[in-house]
Amino acid sequence: MTKESFKLVANNKKAYHDYFIEEKYEAGVALHGTEVKSLRLGKCSIKEAFVRIEQEEVFVYGMHVSPYEKGNLFNKDPLRVKKLLLHRGEINKMSGKIAEKGYTLVPLQVYFKDGLVKVEIGLAKGKKLYDKRQDIARKDQRRETEREFKIRNL
Repeated sequence: MTKESFKLVANNKKAYHDYFIEEKYEAGVALHGTEVKSLRLGKCSIKEAFVRIEQEEVFVYGMHVSPYEKGNLFNKDPLRVKKLLLHRGEINKMSGKIAEKGYTLVPLQVYFKDGLVKVEIGLAKGKKLYDKRQDIARKDQRRETEREFKIRNL
């Protein structure tokens, strides 16, 4: 058993605030050389990104990969649409779920796994305003109890 290497490049914390994540999938990304070099330097943002299925292929839109400084003419458009690499069965399962009302696909994180760039995408259902308020209240209460526990144990 070899320990697999894992290096986080970008994280989408906002997705957990705005959506209920029901399932997670790991997908490879079709990239060009300078984009991979830029990702190794940690220059990526997925805050505004979303995932779409078109003609039985999965694409991520709005994933910003900054141009590589030494890449000059080999650099690609930072916001170009990138193809995600998934198994046919996973794509069919996702497209069936998305056909239901309220489901969408959101990128959760970008990372390196054994030298390959991976994107974790989540099958998500949108939260209503009252759901967000409940989550915030729950976090506040947990924070308060932790603070009280810490004071008592000093």
